[in-house]
Parts: sequence; structure tokens; C-alpha cells
Amino acid sequence: MFERFDRAAKYAIVVAQEEARELHSPRIEMEHVLLGLLVAPDTGLRQLLAERGYTAEAVREALARKRTAEPLGEADAAALRSIGIDLDAVRESLEATFGPDALDRAAPVQEPRRGLFRGSRDMGFGHIPFDRDAKKVLELSLREALSRGDDHIEAGHILLGILRSPNATTRGLLGDETATGTLRTAVGDYLDHAA
Repeated sequence: MFERFDRAAKYAIVVAQEEARELHSPRIEMEHVLLGLLVAPDTGLRQLLAERGYTAEAVREALARKRTAEPLGEADAAALRSIGIDLDAVRESLEATFGPDALDRAAPVQEPRRGLFRGSRDMGFGHIPFDRDAKKVLELSLREALSRGDDHIEAGHILLGILRSPNATTRGLLGDETATGTLRTAVGDYLDHAA
């Protein structure tokens, strides 16, 4: 199927893998594909998205906040207890050593942005598989291209695939059904004019 992708669509998929790697994800997820589209060399599509407030920086920040804002839940604590780690005991030990609320006062360490497109030399390379939703987006992008009578898949078709079936994360990033419906219409118009 990738032989049908144009240059911008291929670039978006390569960047999606890189974004997944940078966000320490074991799989390429739909939100990584969205990030790839937000930096793909399709300047018209990027401008269309930016005019509506969708930028790679904003999405990366939202995903990073989501990842760091989620403390370990009860299920995580139970799983750790099952292997002999008591989170309450760990917290008490840290507070005894470093003072009250040591974990709350700890400043997160900012790692420098690295990666294939940011000059990394020591990053691990290798295949990262697509998760089920990201695979579905690729299938839907093919369907979008075929339904429009296009002979290749562009970055806009991939975005239409995301908009057709967003997961919870991309729905949170892109907005409600009204916002995604409006964006879907704008992307369709963009593809019509680009043809």
C-alpha cells in the first residue's frame, strides 16, 4: 500500500515512527500519525491546520502533559504490590531522606529533543509497529483516496482517515464532532483544489 503514498504522506509516516520513538511509545499510534501530518512537506495542509490552531508543537505539548500528568493509578499500584513494591513505603522512604513532599517538589528533567530529524546520533533505530487504530487510519486513507477517485494517497487522505475514526486521544486534540466535521470539509475542499 505504501507505494501509493505520495512524498508528503510517506514523510508523515516516517515522522510518526520518529515521534513514537521520542515519546517512548512501543507502538505508532494515531496521535503520532497526526504529528507526522503536522510537519509533513504538504505546506497547504499544514497551513490549513495551523489556521485552525493545530500545530505539531501544541500536539507534542498536549501529549507530553498527558503522559506526565497521569500518576500511577490504583491498578498500577496493585500490580507493583504484586511484585513486592509498595508505593506508600517508597514515598515514606523518599520523604524521610529528602524531606516532606519530596516527590511533589521534584522538578521534571527536560531531555533535549532528539531524533532522526533533530540531529540525534545515538538514538536506537528499528521498526516500531503500528497499533490497531493507526493501521485503521492507513486503511481509511486508502478508502478516502479511492472514494475520491484519486490514484495516490496524499497527506490529506491520511488526515481524512483520522477524522473519519478518531481515537480518544485524537478526539481530545482535534475537538468535538462539529470541529472535526468542519475540518473534514476543509480538507476535502483542499484536496479538490490541489487536484
